[in-house]
Amino acid sequence: MAPATEPQAHDRPQRHHESRQARVRLLRRSDRLDTMRDITLANDTVDNCRYCLMCRHVCPVGHVTRLETLTPHGWGLTIASQRRGMAEWNEENAEVMFQCADCGTCRANCVTDQPFPDTIARVREELVGLDLAPKRVRETADRLRNWGNPYEEREPTTGAGSGDTALFVGDEAAYIGSDGLAAAKRLLTAAGIDPVAVGHGRSNGYLPSSLGYADIAADIANANLAEVRATGAKRVIVLSPGDHYAFTTLYADRLDIEWPSDVEVVELVSVLDSSESVSFSAEKDARPYAYVDPAHSVRLPERHETPRALVSRVMDGPARELFWRKERAHPVGSTALQFTDPDLANHLTWARLGDAKQAGVGVLVTEDAGTLSHLGAHASRFGIAVQGLYELLADRLDG
Repeated sequence: MAPATEPQAHDRPQRHHESRQARVRLLRRSDRLDTMRDITLANDTVDNCRYCLMCRHVCPVGHVTRLETLTPHGWGLTIASQRRGMAEWNEENAEVMFQCADCGTCRANCVTDQPFPDTIARVREELVGLDLAPKRVRETADRLRNWGNPYEEREPTTGAGSGDTALFVGDEAAYIGSDGLAAAKRLLTAAGIDPVAVGHGRSNGYLPSSLGYADIAADIANANLAEVRATGAKRVIVLSPGDHYAFTTLYADRLDIEWPSDVEVVELVSVLDSSESVSFSAEKDARPYAYVDPAHSVRLPERHETPRALVSRVMDGPARELFWRKERAHPVGSTALQFTDPDLANHLTWARLGDAKQAGVGVLVTEDAGTLSHLGAHASRFGIAVQGLYELLADRLDG
């Protein structure tokens, strides 16, 4: 399987924010059966999507595989066939259902705002209940159940102290992004913010939800919420759009867990961009650079310009843009796909690096620990450097 050649197309208009709880036609936790989630209403989405081709051209998995089966159109037909008694779930078609990246790009490019990624998660719950989840998925779920993360056999570090502001660390920053975490703390200090760290080493809940283990996701979500409440914080700073999406949207839409209405969730990039306490100096660097929209950025369209503005304050080389960016951004392999189909996840990363190479980029910049880890593992073969945004900003603080 080889990465597909990236096509050219005109920019699409920016989509609105992914809809909230009131607009998602899915059953809530209280309405589900004990042993099998009832996804009758999710079937409405399947019926709406199975013959619609609106988003198939932006599906990252479809692009790298060139397989119609692995597009929202194909997944919708697979589910609809099972629902109509034309097929039964088995190991082969269950594997297909776990090859969706759950990245949100389809919904971000849907004019009727169909919650197809949420439907995929519901179907995976059903497959888990039928004991048809692939072995690697079950193993990942066991690690999440035992340790709250898929990376290290360590329990999360419980936050100590109280304050108006908390910093959600999560598992990626703790275990695969320690340099970025240290830089983020330096930046917060420079901005005059002393947050209470919470969720150090614990997932934000997206991964178990995406894998079809809503019970594990709910346990993790409730643990995160309990830790935030214990601090008394009224603002939680997060390090990635994935954390922001999990707290403000996924908890309600997939788990029927409401984030406290009096607790603000804000990305660190937004805090830094609006801070009057920090300033940066640009170093001479003639290499063309591009900002890589991290996983789940498409779910938060209002955030696209903020990190780009920060990068421009510390990089003086020519700015480039990847073709797959902003509202049509493709993720690297750092979504749930890395745990369901690692080889396919690698192809997503290679495709992003190929996109950068085609755009003449010498340096890729992003802030998300998972995105940085996957890009960094493969960038050398493309002759491209990868730089963490938080490290870059911390190194170029004035004073």
